[in-house]
Amino acid sequence: ARIITYVDIKKGKMPKLVSLLTNDFDMSMETIVAIYRRRWQIKQNFPLRYFYGESANAIKIQIWVTLIANLLLSLMQSSLQRRWSFSGLATMVRIVLMEYLNMNNFFNMPDADMKLMLEAAAESPPEVTENEQGGLSLTCCHPNYCVSMSWNEDFYV
Repeated sequence: ARIITYVDIKKGKMPKLVSLLTNDFDMSMETIVAIYRRRWQIKQNFPLRYFYGESANAIKIQIWVTLIANLLLSLMQSSLQRRWSFSGLATMVRIVLMEYLNMNNFFNMPDADMKLMLEAAAESPPEVTENEQGGLSLTCCHPNYCVSMSWNEDFYV
């Protein structure tokens, strides 16, 4: 076994002495420390606390979906001009996920789009009417677009 000891310096915190135990004698100390730091980054940002399914397949699917979502967020984070923390970006994506907006523009200048979303939310609720076939129609308008959806009894068959 090999013990690697280094000083972990984090911004705004006291330096901390960290010892790592490894059986890899080929990698340099710097590489092992970098791998260790990345491991903790994964642990902090991997939001898999419990599994929704009980079968092995359901658990695999949940892990893959979480990995893909994290990779997409990382890709998005690297393409933005404005700096976002990973957790801040993930939280904001969760909030605006169902909004119709240009994600790149929004995350570079969120104030303008957030104002539009708040104005749209303050307007009247969606309009529900009866259509010609005896079903219902739902119309929801946003400052930039309107969405209409109709359904009747055949919709549920």
